[in-house]
Amino acid sequence: MFGFGRAKRIYLDHASATSVLPAARDAVYRAMDTYANPGGIHADSVAAKRLLENSRERIAAHLGCKAREVIFTSGLTEANNAGIVGTARALERMRRGLSGTHWIVSSIEHASVLECFSEIERMGGSVTYVDPEPSGIITAKRVADTLRPETVCVSVGWGNNEIGTIQPLAEIARAIRDHERKHTSTIIFHSDAGQAPLYRSPQVHTLGVDMLALGSGKLYGPRGIGVLHVGNRVQLAPVIFGGGQERGLRSGTEDPALASGFAEALDIITRERESECGRLRELRDNFAREIVARIPRAVINGDMRHTLPHMLNISIPGEKSGEYLVLQLDHAGVALSTKSACNEGERASHVVKALGESPPASGWRAENTLRFSLGRRTTARELSRVVEVLTQLIKA
Repeated sequence: MFGFGRAKRIYLDHASATSVLPAARDAVYRAMDTYANPGGIHADSVAAKRLLENSRERIAAHLGCKAREVIFTSGLTEANNAGIVGTARALERMRRGLSGTHWIVSSIEHASVLECFSEIERMGGSVTYVDPEPSGIITAKRVADTLRPETVCVSVGWGNNEIGTIQPLAEIARAIRDHERKHTSTIIFHSDAGQAPLYRSPQVHTLGVDMLALGSGKLYGPRGIGVLHVGNRVQLAPVIFGGGQERGLRSGTEDPALASGFAEALDIITRERESECGRLRELRDNFAREIVARIPRAVINGDMRHTLPHMLNISIPGEKSGEYLVLQLDHAGVALSTKSACNEGERASHVVKALGESPPASGWRAENTLRFSLGRRTTARELSRVVEVLTQLIKA
């Protein structure tokens, strides 16, 4: 179809899931030989515990925090739940309910964050949803304008998973701290890191966050593991109960093999961050220019000057929906998404819809989205082929 023949498939859905780096995969396999439960006291368990703690220390070094502030989870969704719902449960225990507490979250978060705040509302907390500027940015001023004396937690994702916007976390953190000093209060600042660590240094103190959630499967590491950085101001209650592993915050036998693979992936992406960031930004920008040149009515969602270098989100008006185009592109050998994989069943993108009315995002623009997310193996030749196929599909 469209001249593809038996050509190799083109994968442009790295925002949904990345491949596992060969070195990270090898690290997992090597560590599987140390299979004892790290909670035991015999020599085999001690070896497993040593391997686990070595990985924790390596990950902590990338975050610029203490090793004890790194809590292993099953992935990014659990890390978000452990941080947000864990904070709510801790407050609920201390206050005997969440009545009178105020929470803030950006309206363009991933479902694993937004659903946590729906649970907080069910528990009796009051939640304010902050919309972005048309550029996709959640400004510090917008957050500051919603802060109240009773605010206890703010959550703003670092790199948006649909349009790629990089949020100004340090500026938001300063606004939160100014409010704390004025009202002698404590406000926990949580962030879903998304894929931002691929292209930005995740030093938690520079970002100003109290909790940072990461998922290995988004960062070229093995799936099934993530981490939550928990700063010393944070009081958490567990959301998973059992043997009290991970400082009593996340019960369940830890997996040293997956932890080793995650640490190895972080080591590699950190070394290659600068060069890969530049390479992908050039590819992405050229790709965007070619699409707009060939399909002039295409609209780019968000401001590419402030997005992750591998992300491009567009909307194309017309009778063909985003889902139709994704399926046709898949048939032609190109893999991409309309939005977050967790929200593919929804008709419109809640992220693009929140961008406002220039041009109207509440109608066709939010319903006709295409999310291209490039990766380590993406080439200029592949992207040119995608433009050719997409152009023919639009004209067909």
